Amino acid sequence: MALIILLVVIVVVVAFVIGVYNSLAQLRVGIQNASSQIKVQLQRRFDLIPNLVETVKGYKDYEQETLTKVTEMRTQFLNTNNVAEQLDINNQVTGALNHLFAVSENYPDLKASENFRELQLELTNTENKIAYSRQFLNDSVARFNTKLVTFPSNIVASIFGFKPADFLEISEPAAAAPVKVQF
Repeated sequence: MALIILLVVIVVVVAFVIGVYNSLAQLRVGIQNASSQIKVQLQRRFDLIPNLVETVKGYKDYEQETLTKVTEMRTQFLNTNNVAEQLDINNQVTGALNHLFAVSENYPDLKASENFRELQLELTNTENKIAYSRQFLNDSVARFNTKLVTFPSNIVASIFGFKPADFLEISEPAAAAPVKVQF
């Protein structure tokens, strides 16, 4: 009888460990998925940029330096697999595109162009998807890290070497600063 009780206890403990391990593994895969979704949205954004450049090129002297800079950043983005680097490049592109759209106010023909407006809308939608993807990644990291520090899953996590994931944070101080609006 004692042997049966011991076997039942062992089976229950093994089943528990397997369940906790699987939930930690699923959360880790969720983080990888969320990180991948950010990359997909950033790539989508960079794929829109050549269309924007072509639309704007027809307007003489229109911020050629900004367009060149954005195109160069797109190339840098495509040549790196480091998420932190990609996000840094993304922040630089955001600033350049904001400047580009602000200056477009001085070009009524460009501002009225259907292609330009559609591209602006697509980029805005993509920006929203990037923001959502970042939030989703941080939510996934929070769930995973919480599971790593709560009892009894923290025991299983330490046995199998699960390490906390890093939150996605704003690395550029200017991006965290309040927006200054002047009329």
